[in-house]
Amino acid sequence: MSEEMLIRHCAPTLAGIKTGSLFSCPCRSQKEIQNEVRRLNRVLAPKGIRVLPLRYFKQRALIYLYRPSHLERDLSDGYASALLKQYGYSFENSQRCVVQLVNRLRTCSGFPHEIGLFLGYPPEDVQGFIDNKACHCKCIGCWKVYGDEEKARQTFNRYKKCTETYFAQWSKGTAVERLAVAV
Repeated sequence: MSEEMLIRHCAPTLAGIKTGSLFSCPCRSQKEIQNEVRRLNRVLAPKGIRVLPLRYFKQRALIYLYRPSHLERDLSDGYASALLKQYGYSFENSQRCVVQLVNRLRTCSGFPHEIGLFLGYPPEDVQGFIDNKACHCKCIGCWKVYGDEEKARQTFNRYKKCTETYFAQWSKGTAVERLAVAV
């Protein structure tokens, strides 16, 4: 997995303005990705960021980069925790929920759409996506919006500006570990 992929897909999380980011990357072997994940965790953990390979499929890895403290806050929301309970999550703590998400990704035939909660999406938008089967949204940006459209558009703009800024800095030679903000 390249640093460019991290910047393009994870800049708002690295900046501390988004809970988590998810992206797929090519991998020649699970061992190669596991080594890269270990290296990134050594560098990013002091900044409050964790990296996990969630699933491997046909020489690709699904990577989750997130801030455990933000995830704990997000999943403690009553709406979010009630939604997770509908899908069999036992909310003891956010790390236990991540383990349950990994198990769902590896055992479910479909894609677990509650994953939006792990990325910092508003619970009403995650619920709307599930209930409407991804149709009838108000707008589309980083996610499909069913709730507060104006707030979502502002968030999309912040994420876009952050990604552009981070990519420009990275292109000038700033390392990912220097771009990652400790929060």
